Amino acid sequence: MPGRPSDPGSEAVVPFSPEFRDPVVYPVHHGVRPPLLRVYVAWSRGSLLHVACLRQPSPEPKPEDSVDEGEAGGKVVEVRLRSGEEGIGEAQRRRIAYGSVPAFALLQSRKNSLMAMSRMSSSLLRGEWWQYVLEYSKNISELLGTRRLSSNMVIEDPRMVVQPSEEPTSLKAAWELMEIFYVDKQSLTWLPERLVDWSEDYDSLVTRTELTIHSKLVNMQKKLANVKVVEDDPDYWEGMSSALAVGWLDIVVKLLRFHGSYQLDQLDNRETENGLVEAVAVLVSTMPRLRPDPSSGKLGQFCKARPDFIKAWEKWRGHLSKLECSAFWVQCSHDQTREGLQKLLKIMLGDITNITSATCHWMELLVSHLLYIRQFMAGLEGLNNLAHKCRQLKPTVHYNGLMSLLIGILEESPEVVLAECSKTFGPWMVAHGIELLTAGSDHADVLLHEERYSLGGISIEELHRLVYAQILSSHPLTCQIAPTYLASCPKQGIGLLEILLYKQPIQHHQVILKNLEICRLYELDNISVNVLKTAGMYNWKHGRRGFGIYWLQLARDEVRLNRIAQQLFKCIGKSLSDDSFKQWEGLLELLGTQVGSSGGLEFLHKYRDFKRTLKQVEDGRASNAARQAAESLIQLMRSPSTPQQFWLPLLHDSVKLLNWKAHPLLSVSETNLLLNKLQDLSMGKLRPDFVAADLPPSALSSIRLALATNLGRAILEEC
Repeated sequence: MPGRPSDPGSEAVVPFSPEFRDPVVYPVHHGVRPPLLRVYVAWSRGSLLHVACLRQPSPEPKPEDSVDEGEAGGKVVEVRLRSGEEGIGEAQRRRIAYGSVPAFALLQSRKNSLMAMSRMSSSLLRGEWWQYVLEYSKNISELLGTRRLSSNMVIEDPRMVVQPSEEPTSLKAAWELMEIFYVDKQSLTWLPERLVDWSEDYDSLVTRTELTIHSKLVNMQKKLANVKVVEDDPDYWEGMSSALAVGWLDIVVKLLRFHGSYQLDQLDNRETENGLVEAVAVLVSTMPRLRPDPSSGKLGQFCKARPDFIKAWEKWRGHLSKLECSAFWVQCSHDQTREGLQKLLKIMLGDITNITSATCHWMELLVSHLLYIRQFMAGLEGLNNLAHKCRQLKPTVHYNGLMSLLIGILEESPEVVLAECSKTFGPWMVAHGIELLTAGSDHADVLLHEERYSLGGISIEELHRLVYAQILSSHPLTCQIAPTYLASCPKQGIGLLEILLYKQPIQHHQVILKNLEICRLYELDNISVNVLKTAGMYNWKHGRRGFGIYWLQLARDEVRLNRIAQQLFKCIGKSLSDDSFKQWEGLLELLGTQVGSSGGLEFLHKYRDFKRTLKQVEDGRASNAARQAAESLIQLMRSPSTPQQFWLPLLHDSVKLLNWKAHPLLSVSETNLLLNKLQDLSMGKLRPDFVAADLPPSALSSIRLALATNLGRAILEEC
């Protein structure tokens, strides 16, 4: 594994701690009734185990003890060892795997093009590469999904603070974090706002064991459904303060509108109280925000340039200070409203005590600092120091993979980032996230592209791509996309791709075509030829002879085609009957006349044409067909490719031509040729290798009689 040293003295990419950890228990839901006879465990693809639970067979099964046929002997279940992303199922993983291939392949193609243009200015190439990686990141982010409202929310509830939506995934959250800090250079100028958007979408994922602002608002929302006077509830003001601390202005304004002073059926005079609530709501909704996209639908006063933001911020802070010192607070008779609104003002003024008390997690506290105290934090070093102070103020007992990833990003440690991606999010994240990591960090670029002797001369980037490709190739539903990643590995990818192509099943026509297309794309001509040869021999041996010849012809395998031609010639030669010939006629048509050095196939093709012409004669057609059949017969008998064992069957088939009533079809010389062949055949019977034709006993006498008759008629006609 990458990062794990082979011995304590070796250098590791990621430090490995040999400390003992408590064993992890994975439940196995097999559903097999006890007692279990045996349990078999075997490695499956990726981080899955196959666990086979075999049931104790009953010697005399009773009807009441009978079970379903599929579970009679046991059951095989899969157990995922890595905790991974719980919100993504196997089907979704395959959809992500397939959907990320076009974006990855396009990026690799662009990288190769830029490397070919390396003579250009490096600054121009780097700027263009940034745009390519950003486009790649956006495509992958869109593939990972967007949060949508729950399907059961047909009509939006006006008192719903946190809209129910699909559960966010840690994979998407991690990808967006890497995009923010490594790829999107524009986000560095408005980093607080990017983190506000990120925390609004994924605050529920920062911890599963501790309280977050998102969980606090969800609990408050459930409680407020049964509360008539919300301003009397401390949780109402606590939730509002927490939402304001992380910049969720829409939720804050919506909660302020729930205040009882907005009700029309008030018994006492609450105009001053309502005026203060409305003033705070206006200040919240007009908070200056350094965002390049004002059309996001969010509240606030948007500024694209830093000078405009500074000017608007100072003006807005002046309004906050005036309201804080206003005399109307004395006239507010509702203590909870006065204290809650003043706390909101202090948070917006950057009071560290109130900000710390309003947040629950160090990540939320970090966002609050960037929003209200240190808006122009520049550089990851200063941001990391601020995050370290926030972790001290809001210590966390357990860091999940998402927060460990963020810490690694802030500490500018690509080793930690890579380790957390591999540990928490799996090989897909590592194989695709490396492009983001290397684009935003020169140190990571050198670290991941350096060829290492301990890894067999390959880089860490290539190693993780090979691991991911291996996982893809281990599953029949994803093995066809593995070549894309193997082809991007310059050292060992092509070799493993050849092995993968050789191991692909060849019994399916479509699989062979896909393999050939892969070979064409990556210029693997030798592999293509070998795949065709293997497919041809497999189909030939399994009875699909037409497919076998077809693949061997594409491979231009003259040696095997010649052997097949000889074998076919021997099969047909055993019995040159019509039924035997029809059985192999399709293969003859497929093989053609240029295959085979023995000339056997050439003879069989000529014999096929002769039989077709003879068939026309038997059907009573014009004498032209008979003349053509006679010419074909003479060509066959004169041809050196016609074996001697076929002379007698040919002459027997031609008896009707020799006895043609209208006029003799053969001349005297041609008839003498056939008589000489018949004489040679009589002499050939004395040889030990003579093969007798399967003909009736009277065949020879009928042939001699027909030849003699034709010879006499031909002599008379020529005289």
